[in-house]
Amino acid sequence: MYSVFLLANHGNGLRPLLETISGAGLSCRFGSELYQVEEAAGSPQTKPDAVLLDVESFPPAEGQEMVAGCRGLKVPVLAVVPAAAVEAYDPALNPDEFILSPVQPGELLARIRQAIYRVSGPAGAQLLKIGDLVIDPERYDVLMAGRRVSLTYKEFQLLVMLASNPGRVYTRDVLLSQVWGYDYLGGTRTVDVHVRRLRSKIEDPDHSFVETIWNVGYRFKAIA
Repeated sequence: MYSVFLLANHGNGLRPLLETISGAGLSCRFGSELYQVEEAAGSPQTKPDAVLLDVESFPPAEGQEMVAGCRGLKVPVLAVVPAAAVEAYDPALNPDEFILSPVQPGELLARIRQAIYRVSGPAGAQLLKIGDLVIDPERYDVLMAGRRVSLTYKEFQLLVMLASNPGRVYTRDVLLSQVWGYDYLGGTRTVDVHVRRLRSKIEDPDHSFVETIWNVGYRFKAIA
């Protein structure tokens, strides 16, 4: 069962939404201030799986601040927008998902799952999380800061091997034999080419994962 935090400030008017939350089988906490979400997120026992932001409750600037604050907590945010007011919806709010009210419990649950997927990635048993990088070896999925990354099969194998053992140095010969097989005739230059392509897809000025150990090979950074 998912838990949600409802950010709103007009209690009785939210009764239909609270009933929908209950009907979807969700546990719910309620508050009107960002610090209340921060307090809840500070403990594994109370951290919500998602935040529902009632758009009508807050002026646009305050709503944007709340979305940004929740994003810093790695908690997905769903904006609840009245269907009658959808034409006035400001896309600058930029939540992870939004939903029109009144809403059915099944749709609410589906959109919460979608928002969680966008922020945290797929929930596989072998999930690897390194900073903003999420790797699911079971589904061959890679997300970088919530953005899906398209890798070739060999790039994916190379990434999983390096990321599964951060800090360990792999020689080019070992990577070649483990990823391509002993009978591959392409030479270790193939490893360098694939590492370069992999870096171009998962790294940027704010994210660096693969280190070159000169004259030896590569290792995945051990990120605290």
